[in-house]
Amino acid sequence: MTPDRWISALEQNALSLPPLSAVLIYGASGDMQLDVFGQARLLAVQGFYPDHARVVARGIDVHPDLPADAVDAFDLALVAAHKSKKLTLSRIAKSLMALRKGGILMVDGAKTIGIESILKALKSTFDGVEVFSKSHGKLIWFVRPDVLPQTCAEWVGSATKTEDGHIVPIGSFSADGPDQGSEILIALAPKLKGRVADLGAGWGYIAAHILDEQDSIETLDLIEADHAALEAARQNVGDPRARFFWADATAFKPDALYDAILCNPPFHTSRAADPALGQAFISAASRLLKPSGQFLMVANRHLPYESALKANFSTGRMLAEMQGYKLYQAGKPKAARSAR
Repeated sequence: MTPDRWISALEQNALSLPPLSAVLIYGASGDMQLDVFGQARLLAVQGFYPDHARVVARGIDVHPDLPADAVDAFDLALVAAHKSKKLTLSRIAKSLMALRKGGILMVDGAKTIGIESILKALKSTFDGVEVFSKSHGKLIWFVRPDVLPQTCAEWVGSATKTEDGHIVPIGSFSADGPDQGSEILIALAPKLKGRVADLGAGWGYIAAHILDEQDSIETLDLIEADHAALEAARQNVGDPRARFFWADATAFKPDALYDAILCNPPFHTSRAADPALGQAFISAASRLLKPSGQFLMVANRHLPYESALKANFSTGRMLAEMQGYKLYQAGKPKAARSAR
């Protein structure tokens, strides 16, 4: 395993750390190398459920968001850059407010998610910014000044509202409003009934509109790994038939199988497309459906999902191909058949 950049920076004497009593890890992942912080009390922030669960399994105190009382509480903060520049800058601003005066702020990220633009923003705002480059990325650090610039307050992000009033958290998928794929799924979805799930429900656009249009649905479970997106969905979907689950959709275990599953699956881990994500959602849908259940999935036209659909369902057809998207309908899930 390639050492995390802060390990390499310490080993090469590019970075030195003072004695630490409390360390904040913002955007903690399950495989981060944290032993270097010694006996310091660690508080991790991670709102993405799979990583959150992995950090919990390591016995680390982890929260989906930074606690409100975490102010002037840490000697060091390590911020993992996000592909959303706005979200990364918000994490940095919140971490600076959580640091004690004279504490160290470290930001780590790969070039592929835009760490260069973060470095530029930090150098134009703070003095004494240091950089260590390795493995196609950068570790950036500097000492928190006694007085934070006004820019920090401006960086703290908050949810926005779309033109039709939906609340959308910063850094989430389709942050500027509903994407065309979701709109196509809603417009062309057949009549549904019984227990329905939305895998990767995001901030609830599909669920809100499907529930508004279809009275035959008994319950609709929104299953979403991004905590901020799910909290927004709670506000966007007011229908009492909706239920909300912060979970990894690919490993979710419901209290009963579903009659129908809707899905506009994610296909990015950073800025590069990763079709394996959507393929995992297809496999999960096969496992979560009743033998008579149906699966409706919308996806970008160029993504290779046909083979995964055939491997997991005995029947299927394309309902539509338009505006760069494909809408699939599949039935007779093979996982349900093999479980009997």
